[in-house]
Amino acid sequence: MNDAGLHTEPSRRDDLSSHFLEVRQATETLAAALTDEDQCVQSMPDASPAKWHRAHTTWFFEQFVLVPYVPGYQVFDPAFCFLFNSYYEAVGPRHPRPSRGLLTRPSVAEVTRYRRHVDAALRQAMSKLPVHAAAVVELGLHHEQQHQELLVTDMLHAFAASPLYPAMLPDWREPRGTTGGARFVECPGGLYRIGYDANGFCFDNETPPHQIFLQAHAMASRLVRNRDWLSFIQDNGYRTPSLWMSDGWAALQAAGWTAPLYWREQDGAWFQVGPGGLAPLALDAPVRHISWYEADAFARWSEARLPTEAEWEAASANPDIHETTGYVWQWTESAYRPYPGYRPPPGAIGEYNGKFMINQMVLRGGSMATPRGHTRATYRNFFHPDKRWQFTGLRLAKDL
Repeated sequence: MNDAGLHTEPSRRDDLSSHFLEVRQATETLAAALTDEDQCVQSMPDASPAKWHRAHTTWFFEQFVLVPYVPGYQVFDPAFCFLFNSYYEAVGPRHPRPSRGLLTRPSVAEVTRYRRHVDAALRQAMSKLPVHAAAVVELGLHHEQQHQELLVTDMLHAFAASPLYPAMLPDWREPRGTTGGARFVECPGGLYRIGYDANGFCFDNETPPHQIFLQAHAMASRLVRNRDWLSFIQDNGYRTPSLWMSDGWAALQAAGWTAPLYWREQDGAWFQVGPGGLAPLALDAPVRHISWYEADAFARWSEARLPTEAEWEAASANPDIHETTGYVWQWTESAYRPYPGYRPPPGAIGEYNGKFMINQMVLRGGSMATPRGHTRATYRNFFHPDKRWQFTGLRLAKDL
């Protein structure tokens, strides 16, 4: 996911310490099946090596907690601020993102030592941190959970390019969608309150809460399936320009899209590459790894549309709306823009939501690769409309 700003009421320190250990260990567990060579690969500019994710999330705690709030802390390696800064212009220069795969040094073992060094220092200082610093720790943990999902999706992209189709997570069990047919659930029009409005953690882009008027509409009870997408392919969906936005048609032609990103056709049968390797395509599983352009074209082919993010959030509490999280991030028709009255937090921490609120589309929900408990109904994920390497899918909506 994308880095985000600070908006939190910090948890009790004992809970925060326990959460810190849990999240940091979860990253190492994800990386456990990877060789040192695996952890260095960068398959495209949008992706980052697993080693870089492990180091960057560690640098976050060192840069934004230990250095400013823990007197006497010894920086592990001053060069790491240049190597593992992601986008924080206020912090200083950084290694170019497309070239992260060239960083064969530091080694994987050295990154492991870096993580242990920072973890030990932060555990020792946790009970003495001022309130604001504890809030930054909590932000850093949610930031690391974002990178855990990115670690999975980035390695999947690399492994899908290998003729061996290795398993990023050998014990992976993909969730299957709910059974039964899809139907459209009527959603009444009126005023709805959206945005985060509770105690606890949220990212700054989920605020401030505000009212919005929605027209009456209908929302699909479940996500679009692989078998639905096969029908779209067989009906020449990828060859019918009238279904596509102009930019989407140009992206399709430039990249040669004919199916979702990790589908493979072999001897007349369809397969899909996932974290567990290559497997036969599960026809009743939610479709995934599609761009916004593809989702929008499919919706038009279905004589429907994508929901707005406000419609999605308002409908997420409806018991007749299923599969809101745990399968795929769901594209909406909403551009990623600030809520009325939004103000980014001050300093470097505030860099990484507000300045991305342009040329991207909002996704809602959470995917099978999202850490459990990481998302909320108000969570706003966002990507450019041509991106496909995340676990992205769709549900349909209709006007009434």
